[in-house]
Amino acid sequence: MSKARKSTLGAPPELLARLDRALQRRFGANAHHDNVQVTTLGGSNRTLLFDLVEGAARQRLVFRQETYRLAHSPFISPHLQYQILLLAQEYALPIPAPVFEFEPDDELERGYIVTFVEGETLPRRLLSDARYAEARARFPQEAAQILARLHSIPVNRASFLAEVPDTVDPIAAQLTRYESYGEAHPALDFALRWLRKHRPPEHRRCVLHGDFRTGNLMMDSHGIVALLDWECAHLGDPMEDLAWLCLRNFRFGVNDREVGGFCAREPFYSAYCAASGSTVDAAAVRWWEIFGHVRWAVLNIMQAHGHWTGARRSPAFAACGRNVCLIEYEMLMTLLGHYT
Repeated sequence: MSKARKSTLGAPPELLARLDRALQRRFGANAHHDNVQVTTLGGSNRTLLFDLVEGAARQRLVFRQETYRLAHSPFISPHLQYQILLLAQEYALPIPAPVFEFEPDDELERGYIVTFVEGETLPRRLLSDARYAEARARFPQEAAQILARLHSIPVNRASFLAEVPDTVDPIAAQLTRYESYGEAHPALDFALRWLRKHRPPEHRRCVLHGDFRTGNLMMDSHGIVALLDWECAHLGDPMEDLAWLCLRNFRFGVNDREVGGFCAREPFYSAYCAASGSTVDAAAVRWWEIFGHVRWAVLNIMQAHGHWTGARRSPAFAACGRNVCLIEYEMLMTLLGHYT
């Protein structure tokens, strides 16, 4: 299920011993792990793939453990992630099914276990490989239906997201994070002022995935099989989720297909209107796209900051620092109307 490449390095032995004890508490004294694969490049979690073995039975599962614990985290806690997964499962959204959440006796810190889903997430493969031609054709309809179903969940069922900073005030949330890193980015300063000046009224408040994009939508040759990575879930305007999927950064070079590199806006918007019974406000989507560029830049600053401070060292996180100027350029070109 992981989006990342699989490492050949093993997980820490003590962690695996604790995992076995956690499995035995829930599945019996003979339960244990096998066939562990360690994934890399996770933004906020340590992710392991493993088999749960119970006698002759095997089930492939995914271990998710919080690794990002720095101040002003953009990620909701693993407990809230697990709560939103339970809610998404209740409303029949395609997700890795939640299995159990870690408890203090597990000594596994904060995290949870979900089922493994077979599929592909590498954007360039999904957008160009002939094996996914049918999935690409079905994408506008399927993605729109998933978003419409998510946005239809009664907000009071997700009241646990009410205090998330992005729920309270998304602009203020980005500004707080941006200022905490102590870097000067005039393009972001300008965009934040523009966002405050042109902020549209909220259409309605609903449950948002917060990172609904190419790369987080797992697909097989027939279509979408799972919506991954709920670390940014919050409450807000549904146009925010639509805009995030349309960001130029998430088209992976297929820039004439504005919706994630898969299709033009019109078929996706039409499918969303049909599935949700609500309209798409193109002007509001554009505002949220400018906002999305700011947010994506701040997330990349965050990852680079973790690397150069030594808190979370990784070449992938270091590369995020280079990405910021590219995101700022695309943001300004979008703001000027040169990019759509």
